[in-house]
Amino acid sequence: MFSIFEEHTAWISKGKAGIPQELGLSVCILEDQYGFILHHHVMEKEKDVDIAVMMVSETKRRYASLFRCSFDKGFYSLINKEKLQGLLDKVILPKKGKLSQKDKKIEHSKGFIEARHKHSAVESAINALENHALDRCPDHGISGFKRYVALAVLSRNLQLLGAKIRQKELKRQKRRLQAEQSRYRLDA
Repeated sequence: MFSIFEEHTAWISKGKAGIPQELGLSVCILEDQYGFILHHHVMEKEKDVDIAVMMVSETKRRYASLFRCSFDKGFYSLINKEKLQGLLDKVILPKKGKLSQKDKKIEHSKGFIEARHKHSAVESAINALENHALDRCPDHGISGFKRYVALAVLSRNLQLLGAKIRQKELKRQKRRLQAEQSRYRLDA
C-alpha cells in the first residue's frame, strides 16, 4: 500500500531517465490521426498487455472507421496480435525481445516504420493531459480519479478543437486580406 488515503495508488516504474518511478495509476489512451482522444482507460491492477484488445474493441464499436492502430512494445503478446489482426486492417505491434528474421523483416518495412513514427504523437497527448491538470488529482477515491481523467480528456479534446477552429479562421482572414490587397493593387 502506497497511500492510506487513496488505496488505489500504485507504484509506476516508467523506466525513463529523470523520473524512474511515480505514484498514481496508469491511463491508456487511444488517439486518432488528428490528435483527438477517442478512448481512455484507467488501469487498475492491469498492464498494457491486458487491455489492448479491449481498448480497440470498445473504440471500434464507437468509431467503425478505425482500421489501423499503433502500440508500444508493452502491449505485445501473440494472443493480442492475433485478436487485433482480426479487428483491424493494419496492426503496428512491435515485438518484445530478440526478433526472428520474419519479425525483423516486418518491423523494418517502410510501412511499419512510418506508422511507428506517427505513434510518437501519443506521447505528446499524454503530456498534454498532464498539462490539462492530470498531473495531480484533487478528487478523492477511484471514482473521483476516473472522473478527473475523463474531464482532462474532455479538456484536451476541447482545446484541440478550439485550436483547429482558430487555425481555420486565421487562414480565412489571411485569404480575405490577400484578396483585398490584390484588389487595392488593381485599383492603383
